[in-house]
Amino acid sequence: MGPMVLGLGMALGTALITGTVLRRTLVVVTVRGGSMEPTYRDGERVLVRRGGRCAVGHVVVVRQGDGGHSSPTPSQAVAAVGTAQDWMIKRVAAVAGDRPPPGALPEPYATGGSVPPGALVLLGDNTHNSYDSREVGYFPTTHVLGTVLRPRPRPSC
Repeated sequence: MGPMVLGLGMALGTALITGTVLRRTLVVVTVRGGSMEPTYRDGERVLVRRGGRCAVGHVVVVRQGDGGHSSPTPSQAVAAVGTAQDWMIKRVAAVAGDRPPPGALPEPYATGGSVPPGALVLLGDNTHNSYDSREVGYFPTTHVLGTVLRPRPRPSC
């Protein structure tokens, strides 16, 4: 085997490994609904990095939990990863140890204390059309798929 073939084989192997690693780390999510408008609009696609640490201001994709309340309507579920009813895209308003912003939690969660370990306060940017911590309280950090890195560019015609 010549050096050219060996080099091509190594490059192809590296590309396959890189592609596999990226698929495990990055996922493209389609936003469904208007809870994050004007930041993200219905039908827009975003690039999400799986796992990682959540910080205030980050936008995350999170598995929906009902927190003891009824499930939202399909129009309130805003991200398609699996099914639209399972995943949402929200902004982190407070992490463990932080004091939640006023009005960010319903009773009995709004006690004036700090966010407990393993929990997040998540809010939609469109406060009038968002199923979030204002309705269900805390979201477990274990329900976070990942952090939105950026909108995915639309393909040009």
